[in-house]
Amino acid sequence: MKFDVAIIGGGLAGLTCGIRLAEQGKRCAIISAGQSALHFSSGSLDFLSYREDGSPINHPLAELAALSPEHPYSLLGTECVSRMAAEARRLLTDCGLQFYGDIEQNHQRITPLGTLRATWLSPTEVPVAELEQPLPWKKIAIVGIEGFLDFQPQLAAGSLSAKGIEVITDYLHVPALDRLRNNPSEFRAINIARVLDLPENTELLADELIRLSSDVEAFILPACIGLENPDAVSLLRQRVGKPVMLVPTLPPSLLGMRMHMALRRRFQQLGGQFMPGDAVLRAETEGQSVTRIYTRNHTDIPVVARQVVLASGSFFSNGLIAEFDRIYEPVFGLDVHDAARRADWTQESMFSAQPYLRFGVKTDSQLRGTVAGQPLNNLYIIGAVLGGYDPISQGCGAGVSLVTAQYAAEQILALSEVAA
Repeated sequence: MKFDVAIIGGGLAGLTCGIRLAEQGKRCAIISAGQSALHFSSGSLDFLSYREDGSPINHPLAELAALSPEHPYSLLGTECVSRMAAEARRLLTDCGLQFYGDIEQNHQRITPLGTLRATWLSPTEVPVAELEQPLPWKKIAIVGIEGFLDFQPQLAAGSLSAKGIEVITDYLHVPALDRLRNNPSEFRAINIARVLDLPENTELLADELIRLSSDVEAFILPACIGLENPDAVSLLRQRVGKPVMLVPTLPPSLLGMRMHMALRRRFQQLGGQFMPGDAVLRAETEGQSVTRIYTRNHTDIPVVARQVVLASGSFFSNGLIAEFDRIYEPVFGLDVHDAARRADWTQESMFSAQPYLRFGVKTDSQLRGTVAGQPLNNLYIIGAVLGGYDPISQGCGAGVSLVTAQYAAEQILALSEVAA
């Protein structure tokens, strides 16, 4: 199987890199081992949200110079990072995804617990406010779904009430959900959405909200609508006549899953080949180039590509493997950022920034993976498998994935132009 580019990993980084390349006519394959981490995400995309001391960042581009030299943003430089972020935003829009936010200034989104988190881009259905500014409503209703345990309105209400907002809570009962409600293992956000996205059930949901709408300015619901019908939320807002906002639930997350579906659909529409449920077992190299990739499903039939992109994720996706005394990258045996002593992998307090979150693959300044300090000329490393940053405490996981994906695609396209 021959391709221009083989991408290992079908998450946010792998898909957006593949889309950018396919847009320019490259024949791409994405080898995806399992469920994307996007299915577990909030649907909002962080670029750089917090400083080392935990304080929120208002203007993220102005903070790039303070990052460590190993951070992927530092490797690329401010001008490049800014340009790649703009290209990523364009790409997401072309996939039909609509976001609120701007690279010049973070905003804050409401979490399922009612707390506020600084971020870069949020789906337009998510309730947001500018940093250090109050929410735009004085009285809101936080409404759960009867029998749905993955969202508790009272938890969110407690946090928002402490911020001076008058909050009422209630539960919806939509008879169309009764069959799911009788089976708790099926009563999940995705299955609920498949029922509520039907126009007749959206109308029933609207009737329930109207019943509760007497003097509130807006509604906040769990993200259980709008999976396969992108117009469902706008129709609900029109019918109710007030803002209806969504917050993510426990995984699987509708907002993250919807993003993954849109990206995969766009990649395949552009002619990309998506290989789900397949895992890369090993690779062969000659000199300083990757020549063949062998996967679980295709055994002795190798994937051959001029360029290879590693977007395999971190420990969660087995892009990195932790044994008792070492951390390693399993496909190419690449150099990694780590700590020699296991005792240095973690902090005693679970609320502290954990050192292991900065572990990951080392690269040169062009994001090419290295073995024994020498780069593999046609292997680019993107996304969560990269080392040198903490996606949680710094709030930059999605930003790193998007920026490095666009950069790797740009490098590959530039090489193609030179070869032509």
